[in-house]
Amino acid sequence: MAGRRTASGEVFDPNAMTAASKTLPIGSTVIVTNPENGKSVKVRINDRGPNVRGRSLDLSRRAAEELGITGKGVARLKVERVDSKSGRSRTTKASEESVSASTD
Repeated sequence: MAGRRTASGEVFDPNAMTAASKTLPIGSTVIVTNPENGKSVKVRINDRGPNVRGRSLDLSRRAAEELGITGKGVARLKVERVDSKSGRSRTTKASEESVSASTD
């Protein structure tokens, strides 16, 4: 994936704080929290996927590393959409979801 174009048109950078989503709008921001260790990251949706049933996001390698899930590959994480106007998270949209970590 590294170096290939994403659905947003930008080149995929595994060191960027980005994620792919099937349903969230391209350009939207989410806060992803690992309930096992309390670590959180803010990522921007820049691609479509993952193309695996039951998974809602595919995180960049850097985001997965910061959350401490690279060894797992897939984890149940809390996902909160950030309101683009206020910059605040919409806790009403928070859910615990199956998220995969990119290895590229």
